[in-house]
Amino acid sequence: MTAKIYTGTGDQGKTSLFSGERVYKNYDPVEAYGEVDELSSALGAIRSNLSDGDPIAEELRQVQADLFHVGAWLATAPGSPSEPLIKQIPDGRIQAIEQAIDRMTEALPPLTSFILPGGHITASCAHIARTVCRRAERRVVQLFADRAEGAARYEKVVVYLNRLSDYLFVLARHFNRVNRVQEVYWPA
Repeated sequence: MTAKIYTGTGDQGKTSLFSGERVYKNYDPVEAYGEVDELSSALGAIRSNLSDGDPIAEELRQVQADLFHVGAWLATAPGSPSEPLIKQIPDGRIQAIEQAIDRMTEALPPLTSFILPGGHITASCAHIARTVCRRAERRVVQLFADRAEGAARYEKVVVYLNRLSDYLFVLARHFNRVNRVQEVYWPA
């Protein structure tokens, strides 16, 4: 017999954290990991528009894996016995994102004004992912500001999301360049 996806346990507006506590679905950490989940889904949309073997598809798959770690952190109450089981984002992952930004930026024309989001479908999806990433970052910063105890646990997540949003902006520009779609500058 196949397990059912619906359990009914959330019908009263509560959900379980990774660490087991039952909380309302509008609990700040649940809101934050919901934003991170939405970001991962947006990255999946970008990946679905890339060809097999595209190195950027692999970069995005790794970012999605990183975001699962971020979500696990956000879904675990500080001081929970589950906390030691969750891996931190390694410093090397932030550096890898920075290297990818630098690699793509080398091939882009210098940015002299704002650009309007859009262009090729992959660029448009990257811009949407960037804005979702910024929203997730704001939610995590809110957690950071509201919870003095355990705030250090969110510091690396904030850095990661900040760098990731920069990566997604450059990725959008990269997609427009490789697909020969002209960016639209503002003011025009």
